[in-house]
Amino acid sequence: MQNFYLGADVSKGYSDFILLDAAKRQVEDGFQLDDTFEGHHELYRILSTFCDNRPRTRIYAAVESTGGYENNWFNTLVKFQNALPIQTARINPCGIHHNSKAELDRNITDPISAENVAKYMIEHPKKVRYERPDPLASLRKQWSFIKMLTKQETQLSNQLEANLYTANPEILAYCKNGVPNWVFSLLQRYPTAAKLAKARRSAVALIPYVTAQKAKELIETAKNTVASAIDEITEQIIKTTVKHIRQLKKAIEVQNQIMVKACSVPEVELMKTFPGIGDFSAVGLMLEIGSIERFATAKKLASFWGMHPVYKQSGDGSWGFHLSKKGRREPRHILYMVALNAIQCNPLIREIYLQHTAKGMEKMAALGLCMHKICRIIYGMLKHNQAFDPQIDRQNREKSGPSKPKHHRNKSRRYQDFDAKAPISRRQGKKRKERKQSQNVNNVECGIIKASVPTTA
Repeated sequence: MQNFYLGADVSKGYSDFILLDAAKRQVEDGFQLDDTFEGHHELYRILSTFCDNRPRTRIYAAVESTGGYENNWFNTLVKFQNALPIQTARINPCGIHHNSKAELDRNITDPISAENVAKYMIEHPKKVRYERPDPLASLRKQWSFIKMLTKQETQLSNQLEANLYTANPEILAYCKNGVPNWVFSLLQRYPTAAKLAKARRSAVALIPYVTAQKAKELIETAKNTVASAIDEITEQIIKTTVKHIRQLKKAIEVQNQIMVKACSVPEVELMKTFPGIGDFSAVGLMLEIGSIERFATAKKLASFWGMHPVYKQSGDGSWGFHLSKKGRREPRHILYMVALNAIQCNPLIREIYLQHTAKGMEKMAALGLCMHKICRIIYGMLKHNQAFDPQIDRQNREKSGPSKPKHHRNKSRRYQDFDAKAPISRRQGKKRKERKQSQNVNNVECGIIKASVPTTA
């Protein structure tokens, strides 16, 4: 079986292709096709002719993730798998970019980018995952649509708050935890303090959840306002903003109901047994995970979400343990809100959070630790198809027991101990002195006599 690699650099409306063999030699001149029916049909003809002329051939094809422009080509190549010996993958452009930099490529063109995609498949086969169409692709689009609507709602809410600060600042006292529906209704009728001051108490009291006493307070406060914007343009802007916010809220609610109903799968119901995970969070996490079989261990899932701790040390400088924040960003946002809720309503997570903050850990660091813990719990629930049980985690922690301090010699210094004549910095000298003192203490405690560090004669 002879393997060939098809690299595609997708642009808006067209794509560049190139075919390489396993030795990274070009076996077909680069070509460019438009993202049309004729272009896709021509791609099938080229690949079909290529396979007919070379029996026992397998083609590995890949496209970069380019924000959606690659979807048509990717789905077409996946369809070709039914008739041609071809496998298709979607690759993170970050890996291709750094692989190109490692080869010291200086020129960047579309044909060269297509060649870089093919080279990446050849040089990093373990990093490429060939797949079939995503059954959750439609739900992912709907999730992105809901996130877009939510972002628009947030932008309009911020704009409304800025306008109310000059048109009716006293009403903001009722909006500390979000804008209630009765405030929206009030603003649609009386957008500014000047309008509200002239309103009748009985008319204001007709608004739902506004009592006669509250209506009186609102009118009296509006009469003694410090508002500076009383023009008609401000009134019109506030009314229009409120109208769009209410429409967006209704649209988001409807889309959430449709998505939750469409994604009513056992995995979502399983995750909802964890106190702190609701419908929206469970669906979002399920869309990010896809199939739990993709991840061999909980560590791989944590790395995919950027939840794994990283430590950086180079020369005299060091950078403590932090979340890497690489990989998918959306699941970290979801887990952040889940962790906040779990600290309040989940005894297990609250116990872990309080245990570490009592030891002096900062609150945000402890919250990140809880996020990582929830990630591992979710992996275990899905892997073993078992509902959340806090006793399982407590039993596992009891089995592991407290970690015992281990005293190991620095393996990197096994050929030479620290030399006092080395031209090191003051910071490095301080570190070596502290390390020597700690080793001496450990050796005395363990009854070990260690040779002293060589000194100058």
